[in-house]
Amino acid sequence: MPRPSRRIPTPRAMIVAPQPEAVEAGAAVLAAGGNAIDATLACAFTQGVVDPMMCGLGGLGVLTIHDPKTGTQVVLDGLSPCPAGAHAEMWSNLFERECTDGYGFVLTGAPNEVGHASVTVPSILRAFADAHAAFGRMPWSSLFDGAIACARDGWMVRPHVHAMFVSDERAYGRVNIAEKLGHTPDGARLYLRPDGTPKRPGDRVVNPDLAATLATIARDGADAFYTGEIARRIAADMAAHGGLITEADLAAIRCRRVEPLRVPFRGRTLVLPPPPAGGIFVAEVLRILANFDLPAMGHNSAAMVAVLAEAMKIAGLDKDRHVGDPDFVDIPVERLLSEAYAADCAARIKAGEKTSLARVGAEPKGTTTISCVDADGLVVSVTHTLGMPSGVIPPGLGFMLNGAMNWYDPRPGRATSIAPGKRRFSSMSPLIVMEGDAPVATLGAPGGAWIGVALSQVLVNLLDFGMGIQEAVMAPRVSATSETLDLSLRVPRATEAALTAQGYKVKRVPTTYAFAGVHGIAMWDGVLEGAADPQRDGYAAGVA
Repeated sequence: MPRPSRRIPTPRAMIVAPQPEAVEAGAAVLAAGGNAIDATLACAFTQGVVDPMMCGLGGLGVLTIHDPKTGTQVVLDGLSPCPAGAHAEMWSNLFERECTDGYGFVLTGAPNEVGHASVTVPSILRAFADAHAAFGRMPWSSLFDGAIACARDGWMVRPHVHAMFVSDERAYGRVNIAEKLGHTPDGARLYLRPDGTPKRPGDRVVNPDLAATLATIARDGADAFYTGEIARRIAADMAAHGGLITEADLAAIRCRRVEPLRVPFRGRTLVLPPPPAGGIFVAEVLRILANFDLPAMGHNSAAMVAVLAEAMKIAGLDKDRHVGDPDFVDIPVERLLSEAYAADCAARIKAGEKTSLARVGAEPKGTTTISCVDADGLVVSVTHTLGMPSGVIPPGLGFMLNGAMNWYDPRPGRATSIAPGKRRFSSMSPLIVMEGDAPVATLGAPGGAWIGVALSQVLVNLLDFGMGIQEAVMAPRVSATSETLDLSLRVPRATEAALTAQGYKVKRVPTTYAFAGVHGIAMWDGVLEGAADPQRDGYAAGVA
């Protein structure tokens, strides 16, 4: 019998994100006539309500945008800096050791990851406001309806939210998120059960304080947060509890509009955010892989996985050595992404050389992403985060502040040492794939250091193996962010055995889907196809 014909109208616009309530808010804005920026922001504000340990008004992030009116791409950098009162020696006497997975530093009393001193200056809202001013269509105030409704009426704890609540960070030397939930009275009231344990799947969270904060920002704009009453309340809470952020720090926040990296791969161009965002890692991995015929090796064969692993390790080592805030560090971007350097790296891999990457740990997975395309061809990809949640909810405001000071080395004289205004490297890498002058795909992912690992493999699946975007996202992935090569559960056992025989230290993770949560949209031939990573809770919504 013939295949049944498609009965769903072909979408002219689409949005995808890891949270169903957020996707719904963004799709509603698209249906009401909003464009991709409007929908993305509505989705992002809702994410801050329903994924409060992952992102929110107290966080940081990056947007990559394709503007069909000009045919150009731009990156809006909303990565947060150290407060002006920070200095390199402030915690040097508290240093104990690095976290065992390489992400962060163990300090006596953990002031760098929990509490008021752990907070970098929140910057994402300024980036969102600038994106709306440059590209938005609907009124700013209309973008908050979904978020305010979720905060006011309540939302249900989902499996992934609960997994974040109860994740074990003590094993690595960090403070468990469950302990941070009750750090302030507001946090305990919102996210803990009466017995003091984190709320579980199916429990509801009602947050009228956040609804009021969002309503203020909807009415008065981002200035309410950076120079108005919200800023004064944040600064007063900081001053009362030994925090570093002042009203002057908040007022000084500016979003940077920067040129993206443009990197050729398989006849397309990858548009990626530059340092201190994580596009350089993805770019270097793909530049190296361009020297190999991966399909001839077989998908996820031992030969292919070994090449992937070595490319990831080389890029990871270069990231550790060279990449930071370009205002403070000279980064050899042109050399790292040059054809000659990629060819040299590939030659080393072909000669059987194994790169040593003794300690490059995975960042915490407290991040989220959105991809959106509208009927006019505006493409937006955003990744935003709290880094690590600080546990700090300023009284009566309803949102948690980031704990991103744990990203900085407390030992003076190092590339990532603390300094006023310094931004730390972030793996966030929302990207767009161009075919000539036309965008053909956009991707983003939460997942810390796994972001670049996962995006690189999904791009290989799309552009080398010709997979559809959902298939490309769902295909089994591997990770090489240390001396151990991690394999997701569905990588064949024969591949594992062959890699072990080659001398690799291999670890199989016990989860079906692993290594960041890639979400994206493909748009070849004008047909929109969305992909949501099954390890998260979201979906892709098309709007006709």
